[in-house]
Amino acid sequence: MAKEAAKKKSRGKWSLYEKSGDKINRKNKSCPKCGPGTFMAKHANRWYCGTCRYVEMVSGK
Repeated sequence: MAKEAAKKKSRGKWSLYEKSGDKINRKNKSCPKCGPGTFMAKHANRWYCGTCRYVEMVSGK
């Protein structure tokens, strides 16, 4: 019996971009330390880079 190919879960990188007209815009911020191409995760009270662990706190309203 041959093993079936395991399905890999999509990382969903396509959800980090938005198309408006002829331009493609990024939804999340890029990390100031790592540079463009490394996205920061948006949490309720902070922006976080998983690569270099840089954190920006969001001020309260």
